[in-house]
Amino acid sequence: MDMDCGNTPPKEDGTLPDPVCLQTLLNKTPYLKLEQQARLRTAFWFGAQAHQGQVRKSGEPYITHPLAVAGILADIHLDVDSLTAAILHDVVEDTPISRSDISAQFGEDVANLVEGVTKLGKIEFSSPQEAQAENFRKMIMAMARDLRVILIKLADRLHNMRTLGSMRPDKRRRIARETLDIYAPIAARLGINAWRMELEDLCFTAKYPARARVLAEGVRKSRGNRNELVAQISNTIIHRLEQEGIHCDVKGREKHLFSLYKKMKQKHLHLNEVMDIYAFRIIVDNADACYRTLGMIHSLYKPLPGRFKDYIAIPKPNGYQSLHTVLFATQGVHIEVQIRSVDMHMLAEHGVAAHWSYKLNGSSRVAATDQRAQEWIRHLLEMQQSAGNSLDFLETVKIDLFPDSLYVFTPDGDIKTLPRGATVVDFAYAVHTNLGHTCIGARVNKMPVPLKTQLQNGQTIEIVRGSMPSPNPNWLDFVTTAKARSQIRHYLKNQHSEHAIALGDRLLKKALHTLGVPDTPISAKQQQHLLLELKAADWSELLMAIGLGNRLPALVAKQITDGLNESNPIPTLPQPLHISGTEGLALSYAHCCHPIPGDSIMGFISSERGLVIHRTGCPNLSNFRKHPEKWLDVQWEVGINNEFPVAITVETQNKRGVLAMVANTIATAESNIEHVDNADKDNHHSVMHFTITVRDLDHLQNVLRRLRNMPDVLSAERDSA
Repeated sequence: MDMDCGNTPPKEDGTLPDPVCLQTLLNKTPYLKLEQQARLRTAFWFGAQAHQGQVRKSGEPYITHPLAVAGILADIHLDVDSLTAAILHDVVEDTPISRSDISAQFGEDVANLVEGVTKLGKIEFSSPQEAQAENFRKMIMAMARDLRVILIKLADRLHNMRTLGSMRPDKRRRIARETLDIYAPIAARLGINAWRMELEDLCFTAKYPARARVLAEGVRKSRGNRNELVAQISNTIIHRLEQEGIHCDVKGREKHLFSLYKKMKQKHLHLNEVMDIYAFRIIVDNADACYRTLGMIHSLYKPLPGRFKDYIAIPKPNGYQSLHTVLFATQGVHIEVQIRSVDMHMLAEHGVAAHWSYKLNGSSRVAATDQRAQEWIRHLLEMQQSAGNSLDFLETVKIDLFPDSLYVFTPDGDIKTLPRGATVVDFAYAVHTNLGHTCIGARVNKMPVPLKTQLQNGQTIEIVRGSMPSPNPNWLDFVTTAKARSQIRHYLKNQHSEHAIALGDRLLKKALHTLGVPDTPISAKQQQHLLLELKAADWSELLMAIGLGNRLPALVAKQITDGLNESNPIPTLPQPLHISGTEGLALSYAHCCHPIPGDSIMGFISSERGLVIHRTGCPNLSNFRKHPEKWLDVQWEVGINNEFPVAITVETQNKRGVLAMVANTIATAESNIEHVDNADKDNHHSVMHFTITVRDLDHLQNVLRRLRNMPDVLSAERDSA
């Protein structure tokens, strides 16, 4: 594009003529009214004057960049306010012009857009990763206020990538990596396919210039051999569809470089093997014609089984709609065919950006696409509120930015879109956060399944709910969606604090009771004195530190008694702390010995893990003998009604189906299997290691007794402490 934006001599009437670069932009905007084009002229001269004397790394006048950004947006027919804001998007940051100046000259809407883009500018952080993460967080906030902000930012990044050649190689690679990590996936998620592909190719060229050159040369050499076959297949398709009265536009598609590179890398293919696949796009008038065209194409060429996808009936999360099929064509080659309507094609190329070009005719399909984008942004805002910091947020969202989608159904027939590998728990959180929190079981196609079960396309999932929220930290090992991961972490973080405070309160009261202090509330004055002495922010923070094991309750209790005015209290015999199994996340049960009600137990106060319960015979307790002050006398409450994990080992005859029989016996004894490892001891015997859940010692003995009575079981024992 000719960007001659230098000094232009005035006309005879004293006004300046349009420079070539401005005229190029205006030539792209016939869809705007004359008065709107006049606004763009005003914005150009305003911006040119503000940026006067500023140049880009390439040596061009700086105004060429914002004008090129506006040109990119004009290509997708964005509204005049967006184009005006694009021309002015750097004036507040890089010139003395203020937001109020822009508001007075161009209106509040333009000023808001410019401010939104300006706020995405860089600020100082301790690391590049932190800066990238915080900029992304700000980007999501700006997107929530007005999607046009991110469209301007994406166009800004696209032009910067097009003109990256003037940068140092290391800076080119850094910008390309950031673009590939963040901006290209956002363009894809918003359905702007044309920008996404160009950004990916530009990033590929910047990151791997040698590989890009070799690949581009290979594509160029193979193109001549392909053109004749592509033309032949295209003509055959057009002729057949015309016979059926279907008006169409058939284009032979060439995969972009980055797509070829990814395919070669992932599937370990040579370029010639990838180029053997020919791609076509057929654009017809409407959805009905799409399905009729599919029938015609399948009558021309044989389809490959399992390679048909109907994204018209079930659109992608970003609103993309098309029919995809892979066929056997002439000369033994495979062809990929996409069939879509004109409207679908516009949405596939421009995504939510098509909202503004179709705004006047009120296209329902575009409105639905815009709604999907807004829903996605709302989900991001929810995750942002529950994320610990910007880096956690960015890593979480990346999961959603790279989806390979599957489609499943609720019992009512509603469609839910999830990434490949999503589990039952991911589905529960996708329906509603509270459903995820209370999920205790599930049925897939009416059959009970474990919560970690990965879902498949077309399944119907029914969630079994509990009466109380009970997210399990182990769920984080298998959930895949950003929403599920962030909501589980948020819940556990809050519950962990609450449980730690409650346990800390119990431990402190027990320690005070041992020192002979009456069971009366500690006065506010005593609390304040102790908080100052211990340098704690508030009483809850002190109790949490005790519950998490970061402060010893006996030492805190001693400091309290030292500060009491009354005479020396009389120590009492220490009473054991009663364990009910409902203390929550601040209390844990040692995995080395798996204590259960009925066992003799001891407590050990561990930093950050809180109170850890061991069986008294656990060999690991010997490691703690150097810290007797951290030991705690504990015992089980009477009538506990919870389930606890316990490890058992079962030795059996090596026969087919014996594992299933053992599992069935455990289930019949009202116990659940959490984990199993099965190994052959020799040719005739197998050893199975189970982690099962039981209510207490009597329940465990009942399970073991039933197992020992099985004919093929040689022994069944609890793992030693």
